[in-house]
Amino acid sequence: MIKRSLLADFGNLEFLAKQVVEGFITGMHKSPFHGFSVEFAEHRMYNAGESTRHIDWKLYGRTDKLFTKKYEEETNLRCQILIDCSSSMYFPKDAKLNKLDFSIYAAASLIELLKRQRDAVGLSIFSDEIHLHTQAKSSPAHHRFLYAEMERWMLQYDEKLKRNTNTIETLHEIAEITHKRSLIILFTDLLGDASQLDEMFHAVNHLKHNKHEVLIFHVNDSEMEINFNLDNRPYQLVDMETGERIKLQPAEIKEKYVSGIKKYLHEVKMRCADYRIDFIEADIAKGYDQVLLEYLLKREKMH
Repeated sequence: MIKRSLLADFGNLEFLAKQVVEGFITGMHKSPFHGFSVEFAEHRMYNAGESTRHIDWKLYGRTDKLFTKKYEEETNLRCQILIDCSSSMYFPKDAKLNKLDFSIYAAASLIELLKRQRDAVGLSIFSDEIHLHTQAKSSPAHHRFLYAEMERWMLQYDEKLKRNTNTIETLHEIAEITHKRSLIILFTDLLGDASQLDEMFHAVNHLKHNKHEVLIFHVNDSEMEINFNLDNRPYQLVDMETGERIKLQPAEIKEKYVSGIKKYLHEVKMRCADYRIDFIEADIAKGYDQVLLEYLLKREKMH
């Protein structure tokens, strides 16, 4: 697991993203997915009936699959990455890796994959408003700008700033300002108002109505936030977005809390299924391969 301190040591998010992607590609070659979209920049699957002139026979010898050489004009995926930077995303506080760190490392790794596939990528960072929004581009200068912006957001946390989440308005606005069909990838902890699920999925449907594909990564610390595995001692819990505090003994509320959060997430998953939205649990303790593989699976379905 990449530690947050590594960014300070190296000062280069792009370098760390390349390490993540190289490790992922190596793992793919050794896994049952061997040969699946790992020759990112240069190849695509051969379609029956096409000319065999551009088949890469050396790659066929390694993978037993037919790939043809891919040219830049053949690649037209546009991807808009949305990162929730509300105060709750800085949980666990003082940990080596919090939810925002995880989301940014995962997003940086996706950008590295998109670079290799010569696809265009844009970035939106939001909480109660959109703090940053870029159009999708594929130039090296654009990629450097995205990495620099993400580094800045990782390192600027001020607990005095209480930033709430307004995912609903953000999704509506992104739907309006993203004019070309895109893959929208959302990193969020979904810690909004559970009573606003109808409004939330109305906003998601706005994206779908505008012909965008949507992939939601539910970023969480599963041990604490879902399973509520805390020591059996008194705690003072603090809402990182409002500052509200509550004292409690975990054992007294664990059963009710776990039941409630799982019911809420089940409802979210069912609604995503109804809207044909890909919904993925992204536990910050499980690394980045879970994100990269789901992105590739989604990308394959889109082509």
